[in-house]
Amino acid sequence: MNGVTDMHWLRKASCHMDTWQLARQTWKEDMERFKTEQKAARRTGKAAESPGPPPTGFTLLPWLLLGMGAFSNLFQGKASNAWIGSFGLLAFNSLYIYVVFRAFDRERREAPSTRVALLLMGAVTCGLAIGYGGNWLLFFPLLGLATGAIVRGPWLGKTGLGLTALAGTVACLRDGWNGINIAYGTFLSTMVTAAILSLSEAVRELRAAREELARRAVEKERLRFSRDLHDLLGHTLSVIVVKSEAARRLAHRDLDAALTQVTDIESVGRQALTEIREAVTGYREGSLATELDRARSALTAAGIEPVVRRSGAPLVPQTEVLLGWVVREAVTNAVRHSGADRCELTVDGTSGRVRLTIADNGNGAAAAPPPAGVGGTGLKGLTERLAAAGGSLHAGPSPRGGFTVTAELPVDSELPLAAGLPPAAPLSPAATAPGTD
Repeated sequence: MNGVTDMHWLRKASCHMDTWQLARQTWKEDMERFKTEQKAARRTGKAAESPGPPPTGFTLLPWLLLGMGAFSNLFQGKASNAWIGSFGLLAFNSLYIYVVFRAFDRERREAPSTRVALLLMGAVTCGLAIGYGGNWLLFFPLLGLATGAIVRGPWLGKTGLGLTALAGTVACLRDGWNGINIAYGTFLSTMVTAAILSLSEAVRELRAAREELARRAVEKERLRFSRDLHDLLGHTLSVIVVKSEAARRLAHRDLDAALTQVTDIESVGRQALTEIREAVTGYREGSLATELDRARSALTAAGIEPVVRRSGAPLVPQTEVLLGWVVREAVTNAVRHSGADRCELTVDGTSGRVRLTIADNGNGAAAAPPPAGVGGTGLKGLTERLAAAGGSLHAGPSPRGGFTVTAELPVDSELPLAAGLPPAAPLSPAATAPGTD
């Protein structure tokens, strides 16, 4: 039974040692990064952020040197009842090490066993101070240091003042008015230790939060880029395929009409190159009128009669961008999947909201669902974008047949970043000219 207990204790001690070594290694890496940032700061003038002390009990162990005076008294035989003093010194050091190594983990710091160990440490300190006095009174500042490492929050002030009063009373009884210095040292060690460790912990938490925000920003940008490429390439390639089929059908009957389709293919390809470059740089603005014209051209080439209606006041650029994406995706799906011969695109703006409806008279088939594990594409991605901008998107078979996509947005929607879109930027004439590369 004792062998099993010893093995369990050894495993537990090994786990604690691994945790301490990992924390210390992390701190060393932070210090190396801090030194590198300091060197860069000398050139840029920007202050580097210090990682603070390492988050392990090793930071507080050197303060045990305050007890060297008591150890010297025992070693030189100046202390009476040396065995009791030796046992008390061993008990104090053991409790101190136990307490400070639990101070850097919130769950272990607030555990009842830690508070009990701190109370026992206080009892041992009082016993040694009352029994021996002199150098042994320096254990009170050490007790204050351990208390500041453990007690945080609203109880710190009351605990620090109570411990200071206790240290001052005992020290004055043993050493007269010089005991005030012990009381001052105890109060200072308690409050300063608590302040430094709390600040270091807050800095570490803020740094971790900042790194998490940076990671999420990268993920969000990747999602935006994948959405843009899906919407851009899906629509463009569908138009190219449809116009290529039309050119093939017309080539042996009407060469001029076939050449017109080939010219359109060239124009669409060049425009796609421009849009992809804009998507890569993160600045892309779409005009709803332009997207409606493109939709009319793509539907006509696919043999689908387009009917476009638009009413209402002019829209802000961010709203036009979002609605342009909806037109692009819905028309692409209609060309690919609907089998319709008529498609109506209606934009109806009111004083507060604008509604876009794309309805065809086909077989009611929606776009093919994305593969498992792939999100943020097609209508699903557009739904997320519109929802982030305060709007909504609904898509499904119509009661009278066909498939309908309905998008609603506030007229003054100005949330491009929240919607996963890049900030609006005006297009240059070269970006919209069909003959530019």
